[in-house]
Amino acid sequence: MNIDDLEKKHCVPCEGGIDPLDEDAAKQIAKAIDPEWSIAEDFKSISREFKFDGYNKTISFVNAVAWIAESEDHHPDLTVKYGSCFVLYTTHAIGGLSENDFICAKKIDNILA
Repeated sequence: MNIDDLEKKHCVPCEGGIDPLDEDAAKQIAKAIDPEWSIAEDFKSISREFKFDGYNKTISFVNAVAWIAESEDHHPDLTVKYGSCFVLYTTHAIGGLSENDFICAKKIDNILA
């Protein structure tokens, strides 16, 4: 897994049948995304809270995340509030983390860069 090219990759459909990333693999690939992303203690998800000045900026961000999700066919759980959006990625089909979660996180990082 080459983490240097993460933003150039696209999600691969996952219908199960593969193992989720283990702790070491998750920590390694996490080096390619913003350190503000947190890996859950059980290594089954990554999450990050994004804060904005006002509702319009929050919704603009949510729409950008939705575009990434649809483009990659990999959808996060979003909790939207007036000035923030909490984003959580996991790969439900395998009950844990896959490279897809990190690809999408990196794409979100890039829209904010």
